[in-house]
Amino acid sequence: MMLRSRLIQAAQAAQRAFSTSPKALAAKQMTVRDALNSALDEEMARDERVFLLGEEVAQYDGAYKRCFLPRIVSRGLWKKYGDKRVIDTPITEMGFAGIATGAAMAGLRPVCEFMTFNFSMQAIDHARIRENAKPPVGDRQLPFGRIIESPRSTWINEINDILHRERVGEVIAPPLDKSKPDKMEAARLIVIRRRKMKKHKLKKLRRKMKFEWAKVINSAAKTFYMSAGAVNVPIVFRGPNGAASGVAAQHSQCFAAWYAHCPGLKVVSPYDTEDARGLLKAAIRDPDPVVVLENELMYGTAFPVGEDILDKDFLVPIGKAKIMRPGKDLTMVAHSKAVETSLLAAAELAKKGIEVEVINLRSIRPLDVATIFASVKKTHHLITVENGWPQHGVGAEICARVMEDKTFFELDAPVWRCTGVDVPMPYAKTLEAHALPRVPDLVEAALKVLGSKAGKAAVAAK
Repeated sequence: MMLRSRLIQAAQAAQRAFSTSPKALAAKQMTVRDALNSALDEEMARDERVFLLGEEVAQYDGAYKRCFLPRIVSRGLWKKYGDKRVIDTPITEMGFAGIATGAAMAGLRPVCEFMTFNFSMQAIDHARIRENAKPPVGDRQLPFGRIIESPRSTWINEINDILHRERVGEVIAPPLDKSKPDKMEAARLIVIRRRKMKKHKLKKLRRKMKFEWAKVINSAAKTFYMSAGAVNVPIVFRGPNGAASGVAAQHSQCFAAWYAHCPGLKVVSPYDTEDARGLLKAAIRDPDPVVVLENELMYGTAFPVGEDILDKDFLVPIGKAKIMRPGKDLTMVAHSKAVETSLLAAAELAKKGIEVEVINLRSIRPLDVATIFASVKKTHHLITVENGWPQHGVGAEICARVMEDKTFFELDAPVWRCTGVDVPMPYAKTLEAHALPRVPDLVEAALKVLGSKAGKAAVAAK
């Protein structure tokens, strides 16, 4: 633990030394969490079309408020902007991601928060029921089409009225539980209502219902292309991505390569406060769908911020990387929390006389290959670092881009990838630590890539 704290201090000192602000040491400190919160606040104040929806974003003041790693990114926004612009949703990513996509097509600018991007797999493929599909039951209609639009009290009352007055096969569905007046209870009642219908009525109902299968990929990413540029989908999908701490295999996946594979989406992966604030504001203002992959372990980390970063119109351009630490011997390319690991490794290698240039990708799609190529032409060595799996990963894409360019001939050694281990994330703390790239792994990789040059650099340092 003592070694880790010293390495973290060295990395933070390195970052401050190469900050874009000349007054970095005297600058204000801001956590990544507060940077995201301020970005959301300012963009909602700037544009009334911007609204936030997701699980626990409103009345609870942010997800996992009482967790040992609290997020509370949306803290205070519900009290300031109200129910119409900060919306709590049920635990159904396939539902509220579809609502957000439709709202974007209609001209709004939704920010759709996933409690974790591991749950976004539900939203990749989900069904929405068209508004005009209100299947009749007797002389009444079930409010399927309007359920996502009507005020909570309105559609709960409608469902309660149906369940109390209409008999289905001589069975009356249970009354609405007033102690749980939420969307999950309403959804439960609809399921009960449908299950107790006679089979022939249920078949008739299904024939009259029209389903529209909508996807984050098929709706948000492809609509602009499929409409010949007539329909923009200005939506932001954001939330924590990648490994957290002690949440095992199903909650520790990195989705950078997943979403970056899809044309039509822009994918960004912020590391520090500057990235989080600038990239989120740029994503909200962008006319295209943007996936913002945050890191839960970075939320509470504070970084120095200058007056330029605190400006209301401060933006980080999507598609542009940042050199976090210049160097002449080796290039390390990373994104999100892997940037921290790279900076720590660079600080260790500096003691051996090896100057490492650390590049923070910031944007996964589009990828700033120009910055990478320019650095490789200078250092002639390249290591990619990511916490995701190795196969078809971000590092693999960078390797392919270098191979296909004349920059390949500038390399003095093969490109080395430092990635997460190619297994599901283990739950045990010790195994979890070894399943992700560590500082010793990067130092070892750098020494292998540099070969004899590493020894010469060490001699020169002495």
